[in-house]
Amino acid sequence: MSDKLNARKINPDAYKAMSTVSASTTSLDRRLKCLVEIRASQINGCAFCLDMHIREARELGESQQRLDCLAGWRDMPSFSERERMALEWTEAVTRIDRHRPSDELHDRLRTLFTEREMVDLTVTAAIINAWNRLSISTHREPDVRESYPGAGADR
Repeated sequence: MSDKLNARKINPDAYKAMSTVSASTTSLDRRLKCLVEIRASQINGCAFCLDMHIREARELGESQQRLDCLAGWRDMPSFSERERMALEWTEAVTRIDRHRPSDELHDRLRTLFTEREMVDLTVTAAIINAWNRLSISTHREPDVRESYPGAGADR
């Protein structure tokens, strides 16, 4: 890794607090949580978080096709209604500067998720956005030489 600042070493208490918040969202299925983390990381362009959460999703049995098509989830029939709603909510939370989540979106979310799940989904989206910002601004990168055969070679 080529971190400009190693936040984990410099302020381990802050790092631990963020990890604790992330771990508190226990009402969500781990695969769904990974989809949320990946989608927000795609929007934010966080290579480190994409690498980490895509690996985790694969370990949990997520298909490569669904991961490859996640950015186009609206046109991919293999995502369930619940997953689509979670992804739509994630995009709204991630892009909150463009428009606030509407009452209609909130009402649709409520039809598929319990109140606890709604809070956990929102916290998951919020905390991955925080992780993205921390990783991007400290230049945290995945170790692509270790992660992907042939990566880093001259092309």
